[in-house]
Amino acid sequence: MSAEFIVWFDDYRDSDRPRVGGKNASLGELVGAGLPVPPGFALTTEAYHFLRADADLSRRVRGLLSGVDLNDMAHTREISTEVRYLIENAEVHASIEEAIRVSYRKLCADCGVEDLPVAVRSSATAEDLPDASFAGQQDTFLWVKGEDAVFEKVRQCWSSIFTDRAMAYRHEMGHEHEVISMSVGIQKMVHPKTAGVAFTLNPSDGDPSQIAIDASYGFGEAVVSGEVTPDNFLVDKVLLQVTRRTISPKTVEFVLDEERSGVVVREIEPERSTRPCLADDEVISVAAMAKAVERHYGSPQDIEWAIDCELPAGDGVVLLQSRPETVWSRKKRRQVARAGETPLEGIVSTLLAPIHTRAKASTVERDT
Repeated sequence: MSAEFIVWFDDYRDSDRPRVGGKNASLGELVGAGLPVPPGFALTTEAYHFLRADADLSRRVRGLLSGVDLNDMAHTREISTEVRYLIENAEVHASIEEAIRVSYRKLCADCGVEDLPVAVRSSATAEDLPDASFAGQQDTFLWVKGEDAVFEKVRQCWSSIFTDRAMAYRHEMGHEHEVISMSVGIQKMVHPKTAGVAFTLNPSDGDPSQIAIDASYGFGEAVVSGEVTPDNFLVDKVLLQVTRRTISPKTVEFVLDEERSGVVVREIEPERSTRPCLADDEVISVAAMAKAVERHYGSPQDIEWAIDCELPAGDGVVLLQSRPETVWSRKKRRQVARAGETPLEGIVSTLLAPIHTRAKASTVERDT
């Protein structure tokens, strides 16, 4: 029966998308494209539907939600806590629990590691609706070890549909709570020396000829959460050359604490904080991977990546997530002819624009 509830990333098919949510669908698709994604599997939405079908649980959750004042954040947090407690302590069908445990043990065996550390990641079915981005609204748990812990974190991912921030965001966007169903990804954890995000255009001006990379030491949560000002690199997408480096003082890093078997925040020593956290060859490796992802999807991407210190040098870049870039991709394209230009002059100006952009970038590089 586990096949009903489990989709391995390397077995993913397009028809599985409604069952695994946007995040897991993207990971499965990228594995199929030969990109460096850590191995893992998705627990499908059918498992969450079993929970939702519990009449008593649904009645109690609806009762709590019917009284929530989403304009009062303190009250919303109180209701969120109560709803999440109900979901996390609800009885889970034995076949679902068995599917999770058996699949985790198989992943451990495939990787040759007993009690393999994994990331347990929420993958909601509404994450990539065209009028809203639900990404980041639900929970992800890092460095989870052992099948009991994995099972517990799956339940917490299910309940994170009802975090206060997720409920408030759905209310703001005009979506009912039932619009979301939840898949959960269980994926081999990377041990990053450096991590961050990459955009396959310049997010400051939308220039599609550049790749922008933000990076800091340790796990990428420091960058994604905004707890550090990351190093920033611009790379020419065609030539794969670094055109600008902005090195920032990086004050903290998220690192593995072996004794506590978890991720902790640690201050970065002053002498290391102001060094570039990526060498140029590593920047180019991240950019090349990002370019391959964009080529696969045919549109600008917002990518999370890491350099795994446990992999051989030169092969350490891994892809953690990719989603469509949503800011510049939604803007109207600039008209070919500007005011006062003939159509021919507009075409010539557009053709020359990349040349001017690269010339300007080269000047910046010489100044750094």
